[in-house]
Amino acid sequence: MRFMFQYPEKKGTAGDLLDAGAIGEVARAVERNGFSGFSLTEHPAPGAAWLAAGGHQTLDPFVALAYAAAVTERIRLLTYLAVAPYRNPFVLAKAAATVDKLSGGRMILGLGAGYQKSEFHALGVEFAERNALFDEVLDVLPLHWSGEPFTYQGRHFSARDVVALPRPVQSPIPVWIGGNSALSRRRAAERAQGWMPMAGGALVSASARTPSLDSLGDLDVTIASLREAAAAAGRTDQVDVLYSYRDFGLETPAVDADRHREAFDDLKKTGVTWISVTTRSSSPAATLEFLEAFGSTYLT
Repeated sequence: MRFMFQYPEKKGTAGDLLDAGAIGEVARAVERNGFSGFSLTEHPAPGAAWLAAGGHQTLDPFVALAYAAAVTERIRLLTYLAVAPYRNPFVLAKAAATVDKLSGGRMILGLGAGYQKSEFHALGVEFAERNALFDEVLDVLPLHWSGEPFTYQGRHFSARDVVALPRPVQSPIPVWIGGNSALSRRRAAERAQGWMPMAGGALVSASARTPSLDSLGDLDVTIASLREAAAAAGRTDQVDVLYSYRDFGLETPAVDADRHREAFDDLKKTGVTWISVTTRSSSPAATLEFLEAFGSTYLT
C-alpha cells in the first residue's frame, strides 16, 4: 500500500492558497519523506457563497503538477480530482499527456462528474449533461493518447481524422474515477484503472451529490463488488483504490501511531491500495514538519 499527500486546502477567501508552502518546496518534501504521490484538486469558478461556507481555493492542477514534476523525480502526480465535464475532451487529454510527457510517465488522471451547479453555469456547461459528457471523455482519452488518427462525434463537437502527438509516456495514463455512486463504480470497474471513494460522512456526501460510504464494512463490500465487476468485464489487471484518511488525530503523526497503523492495516485488508493524507497547516513550516513526522513514523 502506498501513500499520497494532498496539498492542504485553504478554506474561504482570506489568506493565500499557498500559505501552506510553495508547491515546489512541498513536492520535494513529499518525495524526500517517502510518499509515493502528490495531488491537487480543482475548482475553476467556485461560488462565493460556497467559499464563505468553508469551500476551498484551488490552483489549476495540471499547471501545478507540471511545476511539481520539474522539481521531483519519483512521485506520482494526481488530479484529485479534475472535473471531466468542465473541459473539451481533447483539451483535457492534451493537458494530462503533457504532464505525463514532461514528468517521464508519472501522471495519474483522477476524474469526477462534478457537483457544483453554479460552477457548471459559470463555465457554460449543462449540469444535466455531466454524465453524458463524462462518458465522452472516457471514450476520447484512449483515442487521443494512441497517437493514431481517429474520428469522434460528440454532443457539442465533431472531430474528423484528428491525431494528437506526442503520445504520453504511459499507455494509457492511469485514469482513476471519483465518487460513490453505482455509475462511478461501474466506470471504474469497466473503463478506468482506479477508484477514489469519497469518505467524510453524510454531510460531505450530500454536498458532493454522491451516496454516503459510512463504515469500513461498507467499503470492504463495495471494493469486493467493484473487483468482481472488473473481472466480469474481462479484466485481469488490478483496479487501484485510493482512500482519503482524514482522522484529525493524524495532525500530529507520531501521537497514537499504533491506532493509525491499525487503521491503515484495516484499509489494506479491504483492498485499498493507496491512502491519501493531508494536514490543515497554514504555514510552510507546519506543512514540512507534518511531512517529516509522517514519513519518519509510517514510511521508513
